[in-house]
Amino acid sequence: MRGAGGTSGGLGHFFIGLIMMCGGFYMLLNAITVTSSFGMGMRLYGFSAGGGSFNVTSGMIMIPFIFGVGLIFYNSKNILGWVLSIGSITALIFGVISSIRFSFRTMSSFDLIVILVLAVGGLGLFLRSLKTLDQKYPD
Repeated sequence: MRGAGGTSGGLGHFFIGLIMMCGGFYMLLNAITVTSSFGMGMRLYGFSAGGGSFNVTSGMIMIPFIFGVGLIFYNSKNILGWVLSIGSITALIFGVISSIRFSFRTMSSFDLIVILVLAVGGLGLFLRSLKTLDQKYPD
């Protein structure tokens, strides 16, 4: 009988490793807190020139978008309207993504060790099950 992935690695190692890996990575990702400070007055990008600085806020990004949409509705074949609209939306998406902060919640060292053993140990068992094992049969 063939094991996981058509190899002789073993179905038991495959499923135990898969369960451990899923549980460990679930617990690891569950311990991460994601926050954002995005708002219409938030600074998305900053430029400095000549000793002064210029900040681009998310509300400023919407101004070229509005002009772009107006140009598209006036003439849908207007390339400038499409460039303004798509460029503004792209800048807004990148600004939102760059404002995201990740932090790890407080936990004991035992909790972290359990999470890492489950995640990495399960990954090791999972990958081991996909490897062909040399089985030596006695004569």
